[in-house]
Amino acid sequence: MNNKMPLIIVLSVFVLLALFWKPLDTLRPYYIVDETEQVVITQFGQPVGSATIKPGIYFKTPFMQKANYFSKNLLERNGEAGQINTLDKTYIWIDTFARWKIVDPLKFFQNVSTEKSAHTRLDDIVDSAVRNLITQYSLIETVKNTDRKMEILEFDSAGVREVSATVTIKMGREKIIAAITEQARPKLEKLGIELVDVKIKRLNYSDEVRNSVYNRMIAERKRIAEKFRSEGQGEARKIEGDMEKELKRITSEAYRKAQEVRGKADGEATRLYADSLGRDPEFYSFVQTLEIYKTALDKESSLILTTDSEFLKYFKGYQGKRTPTP
Repeated sequence: MNNKMPLIIVLSVFVLLALFWKPLDTLRPYYIVDETEQVVITQFGQPVGSATIKPGIYFKTPFMQKANYFSKNLLERNGEAGQINTLDKTYIWIDTFARWKIVDPLKFFQNVSTEKSAHTRLDDIVDSAVRNLITQYSLIETVKNTDRKMEILEFDSAGVREVSATVTIKMGREKIIAAITEQARPKLEKLGIELVDVKIKRLNYSDEVRNSVYNRMIAERKRIAEKFRSEGQGEARKIEGDMEKELKRITSEAYRKAQEVRGKADGEATRLYADSLGRDPEFYSFVQTLEIYKTALDKESSLILTTDSEFLKYFKGYQGKRTPTP
């Protein structure tokens, strides 16, 4: 009995695998279809009968017939990003994805056999439709949907302000995408595939165009900065001019007042000197001569004069008689 146990275990495992493991489906006399599957039965590689769509348990000829399972669910296709030239000669990178499902498993099996092969056909058909439609319209048509006004920032001497601009849209992004779907759908229906929709996942400039756009933006910002800088310098020169003008006005006003005060002082001094001269002319002459000595003579001055010079009369002593002050 013990010698038969390993054989029994091996047979049991084999039977279980044959009953439930899909790769050994040809060994079973039945196949099971659940809610998410649909099956095409083939005999020696050729389809037999119609596809099984409803869930349940079905019978087939073991060893001769094979159940080929296909999904009923919505499937995704992620394409590779490609470079396309728009109508206005702008090169862009566009990346799309699509959702599809198998609606005729028998036709699907006869034309593409597997989902992997279906993805290849989807790439060819959808990418071709995308290229055909994108090249017929300008870049703005692919980006915008409607003629809705765009708020654009503009720079002027008053600062930054928003300006509304309207761009005329003939098709728009949504209609272009719908046209791509409609163009690709009939070709896929022949393969038993329903193309549910196509969407643009990412849209960007090519490297050359993107660098050109960035450089243009940088140049524009530099131009605006230079404009503001020159306007600021002009305003600074104006302020400096006004300040210089005000400084000259204040200086001129101060000089005028100073001259008025000096004139009044000189007038008062002249009056005093005149009064002194009237009271004692000899004393006035003496004082004035002393002032001349102070101005004209110093340690480095040398004078050669005669002894009877009027300039030195006060060095010789006063020989006259002073007139009494009245």
